[in-house]
Amino acid sequence: ARKQEIIKITEQLIEAINNGDFDAYTRICDPGLTSFEPEALGNLVEGMDFHKFYFENRRSKNNKPGHTTRRNPHGHRSGEDAAGGADSRRTQCGDSAGRPRSSQWEETRVWHRRDGKWLNVHFHCSDQVVVPLTP
Repeated sequence: ARKQEIIKITEQLIEAINNGDFDAYTRICDPGLTSFEPEALGNLVEGMDFHKFYFENRRSKNNKPGHTTRRNPHGHRSGEDAAGGADSRRTQCGDSAGRPRSSQWEETRVWHRRDGKWLNVHFHCSDQVVVPLTP
C-alpha cells in the first residue's frame, strides 16, 4: 500500500508540473526542497524559487502540456515516514515551432511524511534526452 501511495503522489506532482500549477506543486513539495537537475548545471538547488522561475516562464509562453508516460514507477519504503520513488518519464509535445518531439529522463524522489501528508524533500533528475520527430 505504501508503494502505491508514493506512486500516486508522484503522479499528482507530475500533473502539477505538466499543468503549470505552481500552487499544487508547492502543496506537494517541502519548502526546503533540494534537487539536482539538468537546468541547475550540476549545482544543488535549494528551495522553491528556482522551480518557480520555470513555472512562471513556461506559463507565460502558453506552452500546452504534453502527453507524459511513466515507465516502471517504483515506490520504496524507508521506514514509517520516509520513502523513495524512481521511474523513467517520457513526454511527447511540440517544440516552439509546433514540430512534434519526444523527451525522456529518469528521476529519483525522496519523500517524507509529516502530519500524515507526503512531501517531496529531494529529487535527482537525469539529463534529458530530446528526439525531434520529422515526418
